[in-house]
Amino acid sequence: MRQIVLDTETTGIDPAEGHRIIEIGCVELMERQTTGRHYHVYINPEREVEAEAITIHGITNEFLADKPRFADIADEFFEFIKGAELVIHNAAFDIGFMDSEFARLKPVRKTADYCGVVDSLAIARKKHPGQKNNLDALCKRYGIDNSSRDLHGALLDAEILADVYLLLTGGQTALSLDAGSDEAGGGNGIRRLASDRKPLSVVRASDDEASAHEEFMALLAKQAGGTVWDRLESKE
Repeated sequence: MRQIVLDTETTGIDPAEGHRIIEIGCVELMERQTTGRHYHVYINPEREVEAEAITIHGITNEFLADKPRFADIADEFFEFIKGAELVIHNAAFDIGFMDSEFARLKPVRKTADYCGVVDSLAIARKKHPGQKNNLDALCKRYGIDNSSRDLHGALLDAEILADVYLLLTGGQTALSLDAGSDEAGGGNGIRRLASDRKPLSVVRASDDEASAHEEFMALLAKQAGGTVWDRLESKE
């Protein structure tokens, strides 16, 4: 499965009031592993960014002045996300802005017609009802380092959300207990074996080993007044 973890920054909170996207950040996952591919762009919104929005993401009108318009990047962005399942925190917000931007162009594209959409906020609320489920709270809950997140940024937030989403939906993503070390392969997630690999050899206990095991179990039963295995066998 190809998934795109996506985040946007905007000039304000409501596309119906003419607010626009100013930054898009995407991280690609394949079979629940990051591929290293990403998409990131700043966009000239052709309008002023609200002061309140600037305090959240720090992206100024002066910075955006020489950036491409959405119309200039729409096709490459669409090609990057087309056919993928989008993972978005509070998906209705970002999808609303994306659809508003695509509606200004020809042909008109509606995101849900070309992509699946997963709302990680809805998943978090179902898994952790009654608790804070914003990205910072989830990072704290799952032990994810977001110390570089002084301000919101679409690509950084998408990268953090990718880590959150994998833990939120799958728990442990590496087989090693030392999942954080590069040597243990923690950054690569679960390593799947090839389907055409050689079958594993079956090593059976020798007669001496089987006899030693029976003696040990008899000693255990004597000391404990019976074992779980004895009780299970008596019920059969």
